[in-house]
Amino acid sequence: MARNRYFSEKVRSEIELYEDLVIESLKIYGQDVYYLPRDLVNEDTLLGDDPTSKFPQSHKIEMYIENIDGFDGEGDLFTRFGVEIRDEVTLVVAKRRFEAQVRRPDNDITVDRPAEGDLVFIPLTKKMFQIGHVEHEQPFYQIENLPVFKLRCTLFEYTGEDFDTSIDDIQAIEETMTYQYLVKVRAPKDATATVTMDSSGVATISLVNGGRYYTTVPTVSFIGANVIDSASATATIDSLGAVATITLDSGGIYTVLDDSAPTVQFTGGQIVESNYSIGDTVEQTLSSGVKMSGEIQRVVLDSAGDSSRIIYLAHVGADDGLYHSFSANTSIKAPFTTGTLINKTNNTTNGLIIESVTEDNKISETEQNQTFSSISDDFLDFTENNPFGDPENQ
Repeated sequence: MARNRYFSEKVRSEIELYEDLVIESLKIYGQDVYYLPRDLVNEDTLLGDDPTSKFPQSHKIEMYIENIDGFDGEGDLFTRFGVEIRDEVTLVVAKRRFEAQVRRPDNDITVDRPAEGDLVFIPLTKKMFQIGHVEHEQPFYQIENLPVFKLRCTLFEYTGEDFDTSIDDIQAIEETMTYQYLVKVRAPKDATATVTMDSSGVATISLVNGGRYYTTVPTVSFIGANVIDSASATATIDSLGAVATITLDSGGIYTVLDDSAPTVQFTGGQIVESNYSIGDTVEQTLSSGVKMSGEIQRVVLDSAGDSSRIIYLAHVGADDGLYHSFSANTSIKAPFTTGTLINKTNNTTNGLIIESVTEDNKISETEQNQTFSSISDDFLDFTENNPFGDPENQ
């Protein structure tokens, strides 16, 4: 006999009530996490992998950690390659909340469920997990409804992926683990000059520092002091982009008092972009015509703050697909358009001079092969004839 048609489990109000209770429970007992959808860049169709994947978005959403006695998996294993951490976790997220927070009209995500290969960052433990399987039938058709996804995840192993989120803890994973180039560049610097005064105005002007990266002659102006008629001066620049000379054209007329000497200011002419920020893409054209590019991870000024700076670059590559490195060249002349490090994000045409380039293999620093090899020397006494045999066979 068929089911009684007067009793149905497809009452919309009851289904919505059930989903509301599930969502409320997840909001009470769950944890705020960040869901990172994966953008494939160059997928290996044979191995099904893409180490150059990008994660340009992060979506905050609540998920329930189903594990109550710690992470699942094999835990911490001591292997011949060092310590491996194989933590696993099962996360529960409401379907309706996933659609509201992740699958929204204002982003490019069109899938109707979490995807295998996407990442979940848990701020509570500061660990990143990769989704391995998405279970959508647990609980199994309660009142003919499937309100949640269960995400079975494994601990994420970083292999050079590109994170472009605004979450500091997530960006720290990329900064501390990725292979980086340390490019030391000459920082832009303003020219400076001093003046001496006589009884009526400016008597002499002396160039203290020619500055750096001037592509056209800057304008010289005199700021401050008790001025009646301002002084004027003319500058020239050399082929290296520095102010070479400065000539006093007119001393002007000033009410000369103690500490009333004007300040010399150089404006204009220095059009090389000095604002290099984290996340910007920079580029250098080599002498062969090949273009090297990379993403800025960090910018560090020198102790003086105006002599040089180190730009940390990750996700470096060449436009011909072959291995190349950035090239240092301190003899580049104005207008600094060829061979310099140019900020492509800001669409600049002039760049900074590269003084030196070093590579920093962050991944190698975390490998423990040599450490464990040294420790293992104390485990066995290799002075014995047969350290692996029985004592009676000595």
